[in-house]
Amino acid sequence: MRKLHAHSAVARAAATTGEAVEQVVQSTVEGRSLWQEAWRRLRRNRAAMVSLFVFAAIVLFAVLMPLLSPWDYYTPQWTALNLPPGLASGHWLGTDGLGRDLLVRVAWGCRISLMVGVVASLVSLVIGVLWGTVAGYAGGLIDTVMMRIVDILYSVPFIPFVIVLLVVFGRELILIFVAIGAVSWLDIARIVRGQTLALKHREFIDAARASGVRTPGILFRHLIPNLLGIVVIYVTLTIPTLILFEAFLSFLGLGVQPPMTSLGALVSDGASDLQAYPYLLIVPSLFLAAIIYSMNYIGDGLRDALDPKDR
Repeated sequence: MRKLHAHSAVARAAATTGEAVEQVVQSTVEGRSLWQEAWRRLRRNRAAMVSLFVFAAIVLFAVLMPLLSPWDYYTPQWTALNLPPGLASGHWLGTDGLGRDLLVRVAWGCRISLMVGVVASLVSLVIGVLWGTVAGYAGGLIDTVMMRIVDILYSVPFIPFVIVLLVVFGRELILIFVAIGAVSWLDIARIVRGQTLALKHREFIDAARASGVRTPGILFRHLIPNLLGIVVIYVTLTIPTLILFEAFLSFLGLGVQPPMTSLGALVSDGASDLQAYPYLLIVPSLFLAAIIYSMNYIGDGLRDALDPKDR
């Protein structure tokens, strides 16, 4: 359901890209660029700005807490097993079954989950944008063959395919990034291809052809820059989806390997000790929910801010 919501949100944004091209010229004439106008509209969206603040706070927490804490995420402390949250022990959020500080492990979990979401989204973005742009601009037989490949890949079960990739090629962190990103580019490829079909007959593309600009120049200097609105919205709506998917893999034991951890791995560990030590599940779950909801609200805010129909 979340994937359908994200896909429909990106599709609604994609439907207005042609008008956004014209809005660039209009906004520039008025002394304010499209991105300045979008930022002004985004600042008026309270939910998006609160979510942006929450997300920035989580990023700072993930970056700074392991540096400031006297504890690390991997060294067991046999005299501090399963300490409850509290200030007296020096472990503010308690410790796990090996005596490791939960606050630091949650910070590292946020690091890994955010890295998986961002890097995997960038991998899918590069593949999807290039694939969709080339297919839409080339047209004809090339477009037909490329999009039939996309249709074939759509028929492959997503989750089992990633699991097979991880089992065959190993569960190193970089392979997790590549495996998730390499199979999540199909939606953006279709969206970009549709928008490229709408843009390639516009006047500025005809003018570029008439002035002798070659195909790579048209793609990278004229078409792809006019798809940035879709790309930004797609990234903000895809990151939480991929973070949830990594959490699912970690819950199955196919994500990052100990002693490294992620929010999904922490949730999996906490679920096994839920009755005795509920804080081991509640704390990482709250951080995971905060990241997912903040990214979704930021994506919705960007979609509204970049929609020229609302200006």
